[in-house]
Amino acid sequence: MSAVLQARPARSAFARYRHSLWLLTTRDLKVRYSTSVLGYFWSILDPLVMASIYWFVFTQIFQRGVGHEPYIVFLLTALLPWTWFNGAVSDATRAFTREAKLIRSTKIPRTIWVARLVLSKGIEFVVSIPVIIFFALLSLASADPARLHWEVVLVPVAIVMQAILTLGIGLIVAPLVVFFRDLERAVKLGLRFLFYASPIVWGLADLEGLKGLPALRYVAGFNPLSGILSLYRASFFPKELNWLDVGMSAIMSIAILAIGLLVFQRTIKTVLKEI
Repeated sequence: MSAVLQARPARSAFARYRHSLWLLTTRDLKVRYSTSVLGYFWSILDPLVMASIYWFVFTQIFQRGVGHEPYIVFLLTALLPWTWFNGAVSDATRAFTREAKLIRSTKIPRTIWVARLVLSKGIEFVVSIPVIIFFALLSLASADPARLHWEVVLVPVAIVMQAILTLGIGLIVAPLVVFFRDLERAVKLGLRFLFYASPIVWGLADLEGLKGLPALRYVAGFNPLSGILSLYRASFFPKELNWLDVGMSAIMSIAILAIGLLVFQRTIKTVLKEI
């Protein structure tokens, strides 16, 4: 693999970076599904099972007071993007320790080893979008169908913002885990907390109706995932869209990416000595 990455004709730095990124990303996807019978279905099975559990708990066992109907579509419009974010950040904790020998032997920009995780998980997310469409079509026969709104054009914006945010966090986590191995477990714990602190099983509109906790709605706006997930949800649930949250998410995503690039640049030389 290292020989393939290095033996390339002269071309622009960006073209080389793009080619190497795509090569490593497709390699990851091929390796991941090469021995799998079900193939890409595994990438959507986990969020689908989780969505089914939450749908059953909130609609069949408890009297649900959150979200919108159809609840399964409401869940999936945030749960599938979360799966991308969660998977990429989790894998970033092992970005340098999993293939240390290959990383040391190649001269491509080391940010690629994080960017490829974001891209591969992002591709899995994109190919899982038909699952949302499937359940939306099923809901057309119900009393509260999921109707597509013009806000669907904002989905590409959400994808770009999420990629920026995820890459930024990955660039912070990947090198620091090499020095602080306990950080890997801390990240997993943090992701578990962030799942429930983000508008996934509940919506931002639900916070506006909470009595005695008026500040909670404003605090939720500082979660960079809030605005991003509201962009996805707005395709079927326009009331979930709040441009103030989107603006805050955009600012925080760019800021986190800038911090990630700085941390990565300051630590990468030491990381290569440690792995």
